[in-house]
Amino acid sequence: MSDQAMSEAAMLISLRDITMPVDAAGGAVADIAVTVGLAGVLALIIAAVLRLFSMRRPAAGSNLRAQILAMTDMPDDTRRVALLHLLREAQPERYAAIKGALYQPGGGVDIATLEAEVARLV
Repeated sequence: MSDQAMSEAAMLISLRDITMPVDAAGGAVADIAVTVGLAGVLALIIAAVLRLFSMRRPAAGSNLRAQILAMTDMPDDTRRVALLHLLREAQPERYAAIKGALYQPGGGVDIATLEAEVARLV
């Protein structure tokens, strides 16, 4: 740095050096392209960070056995739905095989079979 103070005009001229010169290749189109590109990269970074923070994580200390035991007091229909949710989270491929039977007359999979499927996971 120099010991002399800069004049206001010299400071303003030095600030203009931040942009590309007018006679540079591309001119204003290049400036716009760079701005759009940087905005796109910034948008991708923000989207990645938001996705990282919005992912579902299992609750700390959640225990499948405790969840199954908590379901014993539920009515059969509610317990069947809760067991299906547990099965879908733990083994999506097995849930996909069972879910077709859910829409059949008679309720599809009986609760004992469903409890056995979920109990195998414990």
